[in-house]
Amino acid sequence: MTNLPPTGSLIPVDAPFSAAQESWLAGFLAGIAAAGKRSASPAPTTTVDVLFGTQTGNAELLAEDLVAGARARGLGGRATPLDAVSPEELAGMSHVLVVTSTYGEGEMPDNAGLFWEALQATTVPRLEGLRYAVLGLGDTSYDEFCQAGKLLDLRLEQLGATRVHDRVDCDVDYEDPAALWSAAVLDRLAAEAGATGAPVGSGATTGTTVTGGAGVSRASRPGAQWNKRNPYPARLVENRLLSSPGSAKEIRHLEFDLGDSGITYAAGDALAVVPHNDPALVDRLLEHLGADGSALFDGRPLTEVLRVDREIRTPSKDLVADLVQRAPASELAAVVAHGDKQELDRWLWGRDVLDLLRDAGDAAPSLDELLRNLRGLQARQYSISSSPLAHPDRVHLTIASVRYGDARRTHGGVASTYLADRVRADGEVGVYLQPNAAFGVPADDSAPMVMIGPGTGVAPFRGFLHERAASGATGRNWLFFGDQHRATDFVYEDELTAFRESGVLDRLDLAFSRDQAEKVYVQTRMREQAAELYRWLEEGASVYVCGDASRMAKDVEQALLDVVAGQRGRGDDDAQAYLADLRRGGRYVRDVY
Repeated sequence: MTNLPPTGSLIPVDAPFSAAQESWLAGFLAGIAAAGKRSASPAPTTTVDVLFGTQTGNAELLAEDLVAGARARGLGGRATPLDAVSPEELAGMSHVLVVTSTYGEGEMPDNAGLFWEALQATTVPRLEGLRYAVLGLGDTSYDEFCQAGKLLDLRLEQLGATRVHDRVDCDVDYEDPAALWSAAVLDRLAAEAGATGAPVGSGATTGTTVTGGAGVSRASRPGAQWNKRNPYPARLVENRLLSSPGSAKEIRHLEFDLGDSGITYAAGDALAVVPHNDPALVDRLLEHLGADGSALFDGRPLTEVLRVDREIRTPSKDLVADLVQRAPASELAAVVAHGDKQELDRWLWGRDVLDLLRDAGDAAPSLDELLRNLRGLQARQYSISSSPLAHPDRVHLTIASVRYGDARRTHGGVASTYLADRVRADGEVGVYLQPNAAFGVPADDSAPMVMIGPGTGVAPFRGFLHERAASGATGRNWLFFGDQHRATDFVYEDELTAFRESGVLDRLDLAFSRDQAEKVYVQTRMREQAAELYRWLEEGASVYVCGDASRMAKDVEQALLDVVAGQRGRGDDDAQAYLADLRRGGRYVRDVY
């Protein structure tokens, strides 16, 4: 007879599940039980509005989990992007939970900028009737850590809203603090409302964390058991070079077999790859420190810890601060002393932990001291370049291998060179899905699409085109693509040409910047086709942008504004409002990095 644990859990103690699998399964079963209890309960009297601002999808996933958790507790719940909410609508809400990431250097994510702009207006209504709490997602390696959440939290307070729980700012490993915050906030709201549903996912009291922290929505997704703590060991079944000899870039096409993972993806989602550091770099670091790689640290060989657990390519802020204190006469200390962040960023660019230790000389920390200041090695996310309709059992990625250096030392990107050089044919790579519901083909198969993706930014649009072809969609498709040289950098040329000839791709505008004396970029082609591009917008086209955030995405947005302003003839403010309407309607979306 199977034994149940003393707590009365539906999962037997001898069930063949890992701790992570038991965690999400427990949440799933508890949610089903709670749903059964709710069927005979009265309609909820309190509705929790979960407003999210997201760039890569994490905040949206947490928002869905919060809604599931609210409903499991007998509350009403609905999730809405921040930009879809006006200040007047906000004033009519009673209970609001805000979950937002921070983009770039302290900026609002793409689907929260309009909301933030409206919230700062002098005419914004007061919010004395609103009760709220804020959860911020961020990365402590950035100076403006969780700035978007901090700004929204303060502004809501300034407008008279009542905070029901302190804001929590989460680092890249956000799952546990987010789960604790979610459970605490929802339990409090449920208690205040006298709701009858059963609390779910209260990791703070049970000592375990249910995936999602607040409810069951994430646990119920196919393949949801695979995450950063429990990645799926996918086989790398194809690794081929796309760029031609003579190219300044090395762009590769990689395919992963999803096997029995149960992972289902959508065109536009991302795949997170769990990389390993270069063993040669690990050996050089250990040699410099005079350390024995076979010595144990927390029960594991140092070589293994540095190879799979710690970030040794990009120095952490804590390490920089520690080295400045230890070696005040170093070059790094001199740069930091100037107080110029841009100068520091330029100095640090391309330097790894070993470079900084060498600069510190005899003042460098010991290995134990160093390990305390190394961040955990994080997964790298890549836009999926395939469609599940065309490739249901595989995920394709399009990745530029990062390599740089000089005669003294060569460097390589952690994940890109791991995949390009160190994973053997049919070797296993830890992966998990990063859904991005906002970045996908239009639900209406007849709606037109404009896709702007130079370089590896073409990745999701290859997936979009395969999706439209496989689904028989009738909507027109227009792609702006470019790179340096057509002869060496026209990746997927055969496929894109075939899409053009078959009619799946109605327009293909190319911009190869170095093939003529005057540089030509995708934004150049956009301005050249201004009248036609505006006509597509007026006919309901959605605009998608993928690629470099620092320059390309900003230049493309300016080109869009110039096109709209030139065609409408009503000035810059009108063009800004036109683009805001596109963004608000989900017709101008970006996947930028």
